[in-house]
Amino acid sequence: MHSNRGLARRNCLETMNCSWGTELWDQFDNLEKYTQWGIEFVERYTKFVKERSEIELSYAKQIRNLSKKYQPKKNSREEEEYKYTSCRAFLMTLNELNDYAGQHEVIAESLSSQIISELTRYIQELKAERKAHFHDGRRAQQHIENSWKQLESSKRRFERDCKEADRAQHYFDKMDADINVTKADVEKRCSLKAKQQAQMRHQIADDSKNEYLAYLQKFNKDQHEHYYTLIPHIFQRIQEMEERRIERIGESMRCYAEVERKVLPIVSKCLDGMTKAAESIEPKMDTKQVVETFKSGFEPPGDVEFEDYSVSMKRAVSESSFLNARGESRRRSRSKLWPLIKRNKLMSLLASPRQPPPPPPTSPSPEGLANGPHSPQQPKEPLSQRLNDFMSSKHKMQCLRSLKRGGTGQEDYSHLPPEQRRKKLQAKFNDISKDIQKEMDQRDALTKMKEVYIKNPHMGDPNSVDPRLEEVQQSIEKLQLEAHKYEGWLTDVERKLLEKGSTQRRQSAHFDSQGNTPNSCAQNRESPDGSYTEDPSTETVQFKSRSTEFDDEFDDEDPLPTIGTCKALYPFEGQNEGTIPMAEGEMLYVIEEDKGDGWTRVRRNEDEEGYVPTSYIKLCFDANSKDP
Repeated sequence: MHSNRGLARRNCLETMNCSWGTELWDQFDNLEKYTQWGIEFVERYTKFVKERSEIELSYAKQIRNLSKKYQPKKNSREEEEYKYTSCRAFLMTLNELNDYAGQHEVIAESLSSQIISELTRYIQELKAERKAHFHDGRRAQQHIENSWKQLESSKRRFERDCKEADRAQHYFDKMDADINVTKADVEKRCSLKAKQQAQMRHQIADDSKNEYLAYLQKFNKDQHEHYYTLIPHIFQRIQEMEERRIERIGESMRCYAEVERKVLPIVSKCLDGMTKAAESIEPKMDTKQVVETFKSGFEPPGDVEFEDYSVSMKRAVSESSFLNARGESRRRSRSKLWPLIKRNKLMSLLASPRQPPPPPPTSPSPEGLANGPHSPQQPKEPLSQRLNDFMSSKHKMQCLRSLKRGGTGQEDYSHLPPEQRRKKLQAKFNDISKDIQKEMDQRDALTKMKEVYIKNPHMGDPNSVDPRLEEVQQSIEKLQLEAHKYEGWLTDVERKLLEKGSTQRRQSAHFDSQGNTPNSCAQNRESPDGSYTEDPSTETVQFKSRSTEFDDEFDDEDPLPTIGTCKALYPFEGQNEGTIPMAEGEMLYVIEEDKGDGWTRVRRNEDEEGYVPTSYIKLCFDANSKDP
């Protein structure tokens, strides 16, 4: 058993120590193809690493762009959002993601410098070395082939000379053995010449033989040296070259793994940073920050007082109203708060024509001449004038502006609620304080520079610093005035907030002791135009109509009933807002009489109604008229 193990070990060592020179002495062409494939494999692996490096660079670039895209913009609303812990955690995640992208860039740079560049240079060296080795192999093959050709040439020459010597000897023997040949001198000379020729051919054959033997010995020596010395040596160098190539590939693959392993600790730190950022989120703190951000400082409103609508109110009827012919009708009106008026009612009122109606045409139609009564003039003031008077009131204008909130910003932030105003003033005061500190640092630096110039005049003129010092001092004084101004506003706001807080505590204690809700509305409310005011009189605005006629304009949403019909005496285009066009002779329904401004409100169908000039129509009041 031990002998078998030793034999197997020797066989393994022999296999490991096999030499291309002895094992592959006749595979020159195959070795040439194999080594070419090896170079192509190195080039393919280099291309793979290069593409991986490009992927890492592209990935890192995309990650950086993504992180940059979601970074907060300077002087934008996004910066204010990062006072919440969740937003700060997201910002930390973006920063860690940026570092994570940097590690991928490190991977790409390491792959490029440690593998791609080195393998590219090594491929060039490998190609040159392979070319040299196979050039030596081809030269050795060429040498042995030339030696073989010389041997073959000497062999053929020796064979030819031997044949010629045999022919000469055969000719001499033939002449010497011929009995019919006379013994004349001429014949003797011919026989002697043939003998000499035969001897010469034998000598040439011997020389060719010696030359053939010499070339044969030389070829055998060259062949032995070729197959046992030159080719093994060349193939051994090629084998070593291939082993170095394979080892270089292995080193590159190990380096490929090590490059990524080196950045794993930093990548792990980035991931730990993201985890830490996620753990830093505090919901309670964020909800508290919402309170600090949006707290207005206002008090909740008190109870709404009861308003008794059971008392009937009679509508004042105009003396010129056409309803007098139909009998006195009573409708209950109700007072409404201006901001709560429905939009279509308000727009209908505002859309009524303001300018006087156009006069009737100078050449009326025959029907118009026969039936041409004009609308009687009303003694009361027009509705449009009343609306203008109503809109000119200060409180009513504020209520109208309350439909579109938002006031212009003021320097002291008085348009903001108390709590928000305090925060804005505090932030402004802090910014001014920072600017003052910067200017003071600059002043100190300029002062030191001036002292240096005084001690060392060759370094500069001390007087050249004075203009800049004066400018900085003026800037400091200006900023100090600004800071004093904002500090005064801030102190005033904080004092009012403290007073209001103490008042609230007293009211709360009184409410707890009495068990009743204070029947008072909150103070310090926001005015209708969006600005802050402390005047309780502007807390709520109620409107009372100057007459019951104005209240009817803001009555229920039900469509106005038809009070009669009318016939158009003239065509009317109705280009103004709130008017309706009509053709001559067209019949329309009257839903509102002329209020003294020269306009009558009519209806064509359920969807079309508007104002037409009273002088353009003929009114026909029918007690049985109905809506279209």
